[in-house]
Amino acid sequence: MTQTEIPFLFMRGGTSRGPYLNRADLPDDLESLAQVLISIVGSGHPLNIDGIGGGVAVTTKVAMLSKSDDEWADVDYFFAQVSVEDRLVDFKPTCGNILSGVGPAAIEMGLVAAQDGETAVNIRAVNTEARVAAVVQTPDRQVSYEGDAQIDGVPGTSAPVALQFMETVGGVTGAFLPTGNLVDTVDGIAVTCMDVAMPMVIAKASDFGLTGYESAADLDENREFFARMEALRIKAGALMGMGDVTESVTPKFGLLAPARAGGTIATRYFMPWNTHPTMAVTGAQCLAACVLTPGTVAEGMAAKPNETPAPITLEHASGSIDVMVDYAQTDAGFQIKSAGLIRTARKIASGSVFVPQSVWAGV
Repeated sequence: MTQTEIPFLFMRGGTSRGPYLNRADLPDDLESLAQVLISIVGSGHPLNIDGIGGGVAVTTKVAMLSKSDDEWADVDYFFAQVSVEDRLVDFKPTCGNILSGVGPAAIEMGLVAAQDGETAVNIRAVNTEARVAAVVQTPDRQVSYEGDAQIDGVPGTSAPVALQFMETVGGVTGAFLPTGNLVDTVDGIAVTCMDVAMPMVIAKASDFGLTGYESAADLDENREFFARMEALRIKAGALMGMGDVTESVTPKFGLLAPARAGGTIATRYFMPWNTHPTMAVTGAQCLAACVLTPGTVAEGMAAKPNETPAPITLEHASGSIDVMVDYAQTDAGFQIKSAGLIRTARKIASGSVFVPQSVWAGV
């Protein structure tokens, strides 16, 4: 045999999709693992013609699952962002959209036993050590993908997957505000650097001469904006203690504008070298936290809910996403406790994916 066979599920999770693999079926060391994932996805070509990637960043994501040795968690979720063309793999971030499929995939893989009706799956996101409680619909102890839940960016409806994100503050940088400031000025632009579920650099769209309502395609064509944003992101990453982030997808970048479609605030999210067609689940939590935190760049741009948990609706390039944020204002300052979202997932295919033995000869 000239190729190594690896079992996989191919799933849509939220508004992303990619292979879901058993970590035990893959190389232990990250260097070899990266080469395997590059081969699986087909990174190095704009169409990922020699792999199963879809030619955009939301379809070159990989989930690797294993039984957890954590007392709380049922399953460990290890995420990899594979680049479309550059043959790079970033193991630093996590992905909340792909995480939407982790509960169903864990049950399908036999890592978690299905219960009758609904199955609770406790997930440890090992990239950031976040803990996520998922509830999967399992009538007759089988994962159901049929239902009435609808999320913007995905056609039709599916069974809901309820997610509650906990311990998300400072997962990458160790701090809610990694620079120690609510607002920093970088390259003449006021930004809030925040680490909630995903480290982000957040600015007002108007400070870049944008409305914040541009389509993803229009933003992607604005290379002058991307050049300014990337230079700022790299400097902010250093300020956040993340070192040289030139080849890392984190910190992510977000823009804010006043809502115009009945939501709390309008947003655009970047991955970071192109525009997200919808919104990342992790990014949504960070942006919602920015809206709720007094004194950030979001101050004065949105009417904040007075209740807690607080419902935050983020308008994005393809619609909107709702985040329910549990928070507290204490003597120690503003504190994020958890964030809840409803997403959907669907199993698209299952079987084996192959990589050349010259890449990896197998376990």
